[in-house]
Amino acid sequence: MRIQKATLNELDLLTELFDLYRLFYEQKSDLEGAREFLRERMINEESVVFIAFHENNPVGFVQLYPTFSSVSMQRSWILNDLYVKENARKKGFAEKLIMKAIHFAEEKGAKGVSLETGKENITAQRLYEKIGFIKESNSFYYFSI
Repeated sequence: MRIQKATLNELDLLTELFDLYRLFYEQKSDLEGAREFLRERMINEESVVFIAFHENNPVGFVQLYPTFSSVSMQRSWILNDLYVKENARKKGFAEKLIMKAIHFAEEKGAKGVSLETGKENITAQRLYEKIGFIKESNSFYYFSI
């Protein structure tokens, strides 16, 4: 197992994983759109992506977006996307990707890493809590168009 920060050199490999991730969330396949979206994030330094490899084959990725806390005056990272190919699940790739994201945030002096998941995604919740994420109970999440 190898995890590395994605660069434009890995864009095609990452695009395939990203398209599979979107399919998992019931979106239409759009390789060209996925490639352009990822390329823009990388060129504009709007996200950081780590790719997991097994025997030189890409099997998963995690994507982080930066954010800031005005109250603490510190940067935080949002773990926005996490995906592992179906045939590579339950082999520790997701945990290793998350740990890489956490270590990256620590190295950058960030306040922390946040994430969200669906109420029905019990498997992911167990993993996040095992790693040390704490479920917020004193905040509500709101969204508007």
